[in-house]
Amino acid sequence: MNMIDYVFEPGHVRSLPVENSTARFPVARVFCLGRNYHWGDSQNAPREMPAFFMKPATAVIDAVGELEFPSQTEQFCHEIELVVAIGKGGFEIDEAQALEHVFGYAAGLDMTRRDLQMAAKAVGQPWEAAKAFDGSAPITPIRPASELGHPNQGALWLSVNGVERQRSDLESQIWTVAEIVSRLSRSIQLLPGDLIMTGTPPGVDSLQSGDVITAGIAGIGQLEVRVGGRRAA
Repeated sequence: MNMIDYVFEPGHVRSLPVENSTARFPVARVFCLGRNYHWGDSQNAPREMPAFFMKPATAVIDAVGELEFPSQTEQFCHEIELVVAIGKGGFEIDEAQALEHVFGYAAGLDMTRRDLQMAAKAVGQPWEAAKAFDGSAPITPIRPASELGHPNQGALWLSVNGVERQRSDLESQIWTVAEIVSRLSRSIQLLPGDLIMTGTPPGVDSLQSGDVITAGIAGIGQLEVRVGGRRAA
């Protein structure tokens, strides 16, 4: 057998647990969707496809235990989101077949350095500095679509220290999972292991060290994590 001579040992493969299984889902890439819920704008406003942005695979962690408060921010914010796990890759996937490419679903947090995001928006720069940091995507175990189906309804919610901040329903998403998968695949070939975080409803706010976040999506997953101390310089 031919062995590849790497210049250094390849990095650890990030993965997520699969509900009711000993198997883990290997993570390839993490795509995120901008606003996919109405934030006070008219329900009758024309749909405009928000831009996608990315997080590194190192953003993905199991949604348990403690979250490190990241550096370079005074506004560390929460965003509860439906996470779509891609099990079959494809390019220019037809919307009618898009759900065939979905392995399963999870609940996740798109943790954000909001002050950096606002600064980037003000000068038309990308959001990655605000979004793409290690540990910024805590995600629950993935529930396979073979058991769950493809839910298009169900409450999603988030509370901090027992006080609810976010609540909506999957049926309130502006773009459906099938539409998101299809449109993303028009610009890049999706791969098995890709994750898509599908946007968050209103109620996003800042966190402090010691805060306890509880969140979930009905029928898909729930989580509880605590915000830890600031990352050492």
